[in-house]
Parts: sequence; C-alpha cells; structure tokens
Amino acid sequence: MNITVDVIIYPGFKALEAVGALSVFKYANAHLRKRERSGAYDVKLTSMAIGPVMSETEIPLYAEKKLSSLNIPHTAVIVGAWDIEGAVNNVPDIVEWFKACASQLQRTIALCSGAFFLAQAGVLNGKRATTHWAVADMLQASYPTVELDSDCIFIQQGKVWTSAGVTAGLDLALAVVEQDFGADIALDVARDLVVFLRRQGGQSQFSAHLDCNATQNVSVRDLQNWMLEHLDQDLATPDMASRAAMSVRSFNRCFRKETGTTPTAFLMRARIEAARRMLEEGNLPAKTIAADSGFKTYDAMRKAFQTTLGITPLVYRERFGAAAESSAET
Repeated sequence: MNITVDVIIYPGFKALEAVGALSVFKYANAHLRKRERSGAYDVKLTSMAIGPVMSETEIPLYAEKKLSSLNIPHTAVIVGAWDIEGAVNNVPDIVEWFKACASQLQRTIALCSGAFFLAQAGVLNGKRATTHWAVADMLQASYPTVELDSDCIFIQQGKVWTSAGVTAGLDLALAVVEQDFGADIALDVARDLVVFLRRQGGQSQFSAHLDCNATQNVSVRDLQNWMLEHLDQDLATPDMASRAAMSVRSFNRCFRKETGTTPTAFLMRARIEAARRMLEEGNLPAKTIAADSGFKTYDAMRKAFQTTLGITPLVYRERFGAAAESSAET
C-alpha cells in the first residue's frame, strides 16, 4: 500500500512542523524496507507554485509539487504559521482547495495553527479539534462551530486529524504511521527520533507533568514529581509541607507563588489527568481507575469529572476511549 502525502507549505510556514512530518514518514519508509514490508509513503512538499518557499526561520524549503484539484493525495498535511491569521488571508487559494477537495481526501491533517485553514474552509465544523494553546482562544472565537479541546496533543475525528503546538506534530505523525503500518514501524521511527511513541503524561498540552518542568523552586518541583508518582496515596497538605521541609503556611504560599495554584488544586488536576489517561487507553474497571488515580471511590472521581469536565468518567470513556476512536474511524 503506497500512500501519497502532500505536506502543504506557504510563505511564513513553521519549518519545524514541515520537516518533522517529512522525517517521520521518510523514516517509516526506511524501516518498511529494512523489515522487507510492502508499502510506503510518497511524500511531497506542496505549495501554490513549484519552487522555494520561505519559512518563518528565513530558511526556505523547496516545494516540488503544485497544489491542484487535479492531483489530490491520499493525505494532506497543512502546517501552521506564527502569523496564522495573516497566512490564511494571504493564501486564500489553500482554503479554497480544502473546500473543494476535503471530501475526496482520505485523511486531512492540520498541524498546530494550521487548523485555521481547515476551520476557514469549514472542514472542522461540528468536529472536535485542537491547536496550539497560544491561538486556541482566537480559533474558538473566530470559528465557534469547532468543538475545541485545547488540552490535547492531537485529536482524530474520522478522517480529520489536528495537533497542538509544533512538536505535537511528531506525536500525530507517529500515530498515523502506527495506524497505517503498525506499532512496530512507528516504534522504530520513535526510537530514531528519540521521542515517546505515546507521550508520557497523557494528551494535555500543559499537563501537570509539564508544569513541574516549569517550576523554578527545586524543592517544589521535586515535590510535584513525587506527588505525580504517588497519586494513589493519601497526600494531605501537612504531609506535603513536611516533605518540603516547610510549615503548612509557608508551603501553601511558596507553592502558589511557584505554580499559580494551590497544592490541593494541582493534586486534583493530576488525578483527573491520570484517570483520563486510563479511561482513554485501557479497559480497567472504573472503580480500579478511581483507586489507582487517588480518588479512592468512584463517586469521588465522578464528582471531580462532573465539576471539571462536565461529564461522568463513563461518558468520557465512551467519547474518548479506544473503542470510541475505533468507531470514529469507520
């Protein structure tokens, strides 16, 4: 099975996104040959004209194919830009191409802020999608019919895929390779790129795990990481303060200063993320997930989900779990 892929670029595009997607697909081809497996990606940089296209880094990439409704690929990948509103306005022909050709594409992918092109073309109407956190509010305000979930690294809704900021394009591209040619090929590529096949910490762009990395105070950061590793334990504030060698009052003040939130709120967020990840990726009983993520009881987890996400854990699993993704593909 040969799969044609057009990576669509335009003046001011984000070079890392285009090169990242190209690398994943090209590396996949190398491993398919190495394993003597059939199939490959036929990947081309595509633009409104053949020739060099300047990226936001002021380093051009050469487009070898002209975007045309007479030569539609299996998969179209539109990358993002720093000035995405300007890009959408300056290259309206790309929007028109998606309007005309989206129904004929087998897979439509928007990396990062490239989602604006799909939204402008109407491809994301009524669909769940994500984008870079910095432009998420702008996308939602400009295109209210999009069901935006800015916590996700990437989202697949049937034939339409969207990803979060920049490196999330690697996560999405690896998931595409896994869908097309299997987990072994995707894992080979992930090892080459020295990245996770499935990023630790769930799909949240700014998860509790990432927040830990941003904390400057070493004691607080170490405590956050310890909390994430012991979510199933009773983590009372006095115990956390003692572990950080602070009084409760000083600990609460320091934690809020460093993280912008309270220890209790951080812990709740981390537990919800852990529970979401288990609901998305496996079939553990809800009561087991509640215990493993630190809620102790299903009722406590259900209350937290309803307060934070507006749905129960079981409904969350129905919508976003592995079974839901499989049904969305058919």
